[in-house]
Amino acid sequence: MTEAVVVKDASAGLAHSSFAEITAKRRGVLRRYLYQHARVMDAVVAASYALLVAPTMVDAILQGAWLAAALLLAVAGALLFRRSYPVALAAFAAVMEVAVTLLHPWGSNVSAGLWFSLYAVAVVHSRRFALVSMAAATAPLALLYLLAAVGPMENSFVHDAASHPGDFHLLTSIAAGATIALSNVIATGMGISVRQRREHEQEVAAWVARTASLASVNERNRIAREMHDVVAHSLTVMVSLSDGAAVVVRKSPDRAGEVLGELSRTGRTALADMRRVLGVLRDDAGTAPRQPLASGDSLANLLAGFRTAGLPVYCSHTGPALPDDAAFQLTVYRIVQESLTNVLRYGRSLGRVEVSIVRDSSTVTIEVLDDGAGAAGPGTPDGGGPGSGNTGPGSTGSGQGLAGMAERAGIYAGTVEAGRRGRGWRVRAVLNWPADDLPDPDPIPQLQGRV
Repeated sequence: MTEAVVVKDASAGLAHSSFAEITAKRRGVLRRYLYQHARVMDAVVAASYALLVAPTMVDAILQGAWLAAALLLAVAGALLFRRSYPVALAAFAAVMEVAVTLLHPWGSNVSAGLWFSLYAVAVVHSRRFALVSMAAATAPLALLYLLAAVGPMENSFVHDAASHPGDFHLLTSIAAGATIALSNVIATGMGISVRQRREHEQEVAAWVARTASLASVNERNRIAREMHDVVAHSLTVMVSLSDGAAVVVRKSPDRAGEVLGELSRTGRTALADMRRVLGVLRDDAGTAPRQPLASGDSLANLLAGFRTAGLPVYCSHTGPALPDDAAFQLTVYRIVQESLTNVLRYGRSLGRVEVSIVRDSSTVTIEVLDDGAGAAGPGTPDGGGPGSGNTGPGSTGSGQGLAGMAERAGIYAGTVEAGRRGRGWRVRAVLNWPADDLPDPDPIPQLQGRV
């Protein structure tokens, strides 16, 4: 049975955990503790409500309104379930507030239960639902104070109506109703703000995870290109050197020794490159070198190795030197390496292989042209001539070589073209580099590095 378990990318998981750690640190010690212990936070809310209505409860008990005190305790207990049933809690608190106001009209902070419940509704539900819930929960108590001001319940909420001016009860009712409505609006707005902030944090965390996953994919592609270049080049050269050593060992033992020495050096270089690439995969602490190795004189060593393997390579460099950038030089190195590897694997009856590197202002052109007959068939870009694949006649490459060169060139807004040119095969790559490090222009173009 096929396992259908989705495994989260390691880099994305690390990025997500790092973002969560940053968010947790920003909350502070107390907020972080309450955020991680939801039930403790609910108990704090219930205790805060009980503390706010404690004077009303004591006053109600002293006046014999035991039922009002019991209803306030019921609201405090219901606040423990504000996360599980926020809408039901808001409806219950709205009904209890009206009942407590009718039983004991002179209480204070009675509507605090509705503040906490409306906040819980706004945090969980959408903005429209939160606003509708606020209006529905505020309407009964507002209507009650309106009736107490101008309706049949006039003077009901005034403790001593005879000792106050005639309009005192009107002002008192209006002020109380407006205060309760404004408090509910503030509580709902705070909940909406918290919900939006949490949604924003989730979006940022998702973006961080996607970015880390994309970076991981790019890194894996880069490592795959490096492994392909190292393995394909090294094995091809080592096979050619081994075949050559087997031919010349009887005729010229000294020459065979040189060939075997080059074979050993090629193998050691390939082993070092593979260790460097694999070290990035195995290193969890991030201490392995991740910067590309500068080509420098290694391009000349590369050409010398191909000559030792029997490839008649001639190289020319026209224009200023290559940019002093390790990544750019490595791109040039890998393109030349892959092209010559394909020639060595597929070229037949080779008389001359030309490698041309031309820098004109911000453009660097690399061209590898051979005059031999490649593998039969002009079909596949990596097979109908020099390519990466099997070495038998008529074989077709896998296409990874040209694809890797195109990806490398694309980093520098370049292109790669490959195809037959007469009897041979030509690879032409164009790279672009900002002309900020060019030396002073020389009015007389010179041909440099002719081999």
